[in-house]
Amino acid sequence: MMMMPPKFQLLALLAFAVAMFFLENQIQKLEESRGKLERAIARHEVREIEQRHTQDGLREREAPLAADSEDVVIIYNRVPKTASTSFTNIAYDLCGKNHYHVLHINTTKNNPVMSMQDQVRFVKNVTEWRAMKPAFYHGHVSFLDFTKFGVRKKPIYINVIRDPIERLVSYYYFLRFGDDYRPGLRRRKQGDKKTFDECVMAGGSDCAPEKLWLQIPFFCGQYSECWNVGSHWALEQAKFNLVNEYLLVGVTEELEDFVMMLEAALPRFFRGATELYKTGKKSHLRKTSEKKPPTKESIAKLQQSAIWKMENEFYEFALEQFQFIRAHAVREKDGELYLLAQNFFYEKIYPKN
Repeated sequence: MMMMPPKFQLLALLAFAVAMFFLENQIQKLEESRGKLERAIARHEVREIEQRHTQDGLREREAPLAADSEDVVIIYNRVPKTASTSFTNIAYDLCGKNHYHVLHINTTKNNPVMSMQDQVRFVKNVTEWRAMKPAFYHGHVSFLDFTKFGVRKKPIYINVIRDPIERLVSYYYFLRFGDDYRPGLRRRKQGDKKTFDECVMAGGSDCAPEKLWLQIPFFCGQYSECWNVGSHWALEQAKFNLVNEYLLVGVTEELEDFVMMLEAALPRFFRGATELYKTGKKSHLRKTSEKKPPTKESIAKLQQSAIWKMENEFYEFALEQFQFIRAHAVREKDGELYLLAQNFFYEKIYPKN
């Protein structure tokens, strides 16, 4: 076997070493490239997983919120002669634009107390009538506690009340002269020209202190004691319900503030309500005709009664609560009301991602 000269052997060995070095270098580069690719794939997969989790989380959070917003029911168990028609007209004007239903609860002879079977029917309608949701129910009915019927999600109650004597005076003249809403409609006491002052002087039944007893039982509810004139239990129950069962109770004398706060709290229903109240033709649509302010003597005589003192106590209680809520929600500048911006935020959120 012929041997290769040493010189060529050295060259061959050197060539082999160079080739091996080049090959190892290429293998190392391939390993590095493979590592980069694997890391890139891993990062991409992590991003995809995070994105899916984020989207799933958003869907989980948004779906109930969207469903909840369509499942909301508001009940406005309106007290007569408290500007209830004026406010209800706002709800009617906005229902098409804001996509909800308005339903009037028309009870026989405007009886505010429902029979037990009607209570069951009403609760079933309000909670299960899907085609009518979201819904705004209104009518001259006293408060009804939905929890007694095993309902998991209660409706949102709102209301407006008025100075007791002013409400009674307005109702007195309304029964005789009607209003500018339906001027041609014949009223129950039409033809009776006696003024409120004359009624008080004569001790008439239509202006008696017992006629003041209305706002307390409307808030007290469907219990028999609520309608016992002068009941202290009814007064305390009305206060309890106002604080615990009503989202907001406004007063006739400050109706614009009430509308503004409802728009802030329930924009699903009342978006655009404040502007409509200020500029709409129906904002103050209903006004009692031929109403004459009572004299100081008539007012003083009514204020001597225990019934007025109780109704006025409830009114003052509601007014104080409303003004407390308003003070934390609304400010006035240059004669204009405006809502305060959000005044809380979240911090120190753990665990950190």
